[in-house]
Amino acid sequence: MSDIGLLNEKPLHSSLKKWYLRPGDLVEVRVDKYIIDIVRDDVLIEIQTCSFPSIKSKVIDLVKSHKLRLVYPIAMEKWIIKLDQKTGGESQRRRSPRKGRITDIFGEMVSFPQLMTDSNFSIEVLLIREEEIRRFDEKRNWRRKGWGIEERRLLEVLDRKLFERPEDWQDLIPEDIGESFTAKELAKTTGIEKPLAQKMAYCLREMGTIVPTGKRGRAVLYIQTVA
Repeated sequence: MSDIGLLNEKPLHSSLKKWYLRPGDLVEVRVDKYIIDIVRDDVLIEIQTCSFPSIKSKVIDLVKSHKLRLVYPIAMEKWIIKLDQKTGGESQRRRSPRKGRITDIFGEMVSFPQLMTDSNFSIEVLLIREEEIRRFDEKRNWRRKGWGIEERRLLEVLDRKLFERPEDWQDLIPEDIGESFTAKELAKTTGIEKPLAQKMAYCLREMGTIVPTGKRGRAVLYIQTVA
């Protein structure tokens, strides 16, 4: 085990790595020019708690010659903790009204949806409960009225979903959507916002899970390609 990369490791990333570990796994291993979170047999496992653009070049490079699994957490339940400005202790704790959904993954998958057609690539979504610690710093966090995110902490892993092939994503398309649909209709049937539904449609199209089949008005019409 190497301590490379551990100095700046955040609590959420560290906790997820410990939760994901199995006996025999190797941790913080150098592969090619990169440090990998976990190596399990011939599979490289990368836990990503931030946005995908920051890891895009690394993922694309590694998939060329290695099996890579990307692990990404989505908070189904989040508790926000504000630290006291004077003592640094907990001053307020409340549950966020925002509940994450597995379809939130499409907000990140737009970075490289084409990788799902590569047998070397897979992604596992972990649905979690977490705490978000916020500290007041008026100069650095003026957009949040001075409150910035200090760190995130894992409370519990509630569920997990592994996507290894393009057809695995079909489970996220509602059964009652009909034979053909637009991004707007996808938003309505899934209960997500239209911009996210547009990203979902783009990702599924790039994966080959859906294909355009014409238009309904000005909107692109899609059909599923796998049963």
